[in-house]
Amino acid sequence: MSTPAPRFIQPTRTAPDSGTVTDRLLEANRAYAAGFVDPGMGARPVLRVAVVACMDARIDLHAALGLELGDCHTVRNAGGVVTDDTIRSLTISQRALGTRSVILIHHTGCGLQTLTEDFRHELELEVGQRPAWAVESFRDVDQDVRQSMQRVRTSPFLPHTDDVRGFVFDVTTRLLREIDPRS
Repeated sequence: MSTPAPRFIQPTRTAPDSGTVTDRLLEANRAYAAGFVDPGMGARPVLRVAVVACMDARIDLHAALGLELGDCHTVRNAGGVVTDDTIRSLTISQRALGTRSVILIHHTGCGLQTLTEDFRHELELEVGQRPAWAVESFRDVDQDVRQSMQRVRTSPFLPHTDDVRGFVFDVTTRLLREIDPRS
């Protein structure tokens, strides 16, 4: 019995026939800037929260969390995992810019669930240099959220670790499910 080929849904928006995607984005930026009125806000997030989430294009964090411009710091990477660079960003966010809470958001159907550390080995074979970073792949999204919460809570660089909560965003229902750190 053969497995049917995956079906890909065409995006509703496409790049223009002329120019690049970057050209289209620059055009959109000019339109945005033309109508922008500077609200006079600073770099400190109003809600004193930092959100760490996956870079997945299906997740609109501001809409999903009801956030406005200036409400939070956002740190995004593949998987939303807490890496050394994530700790660096959170440390600056807390120590220099006043955040006190951390929200971690992973999601269903994450691409990191399909990779392994073999990805690094394949890159090394292709380019002749082993990446210095880990893939941070995982199989169990709930357990990876717990691991990320633990990394934040135990970092010696973060002074505010009492309000760290983790969630899984369901890309189908758009609902967040909180993860118990003790399970």
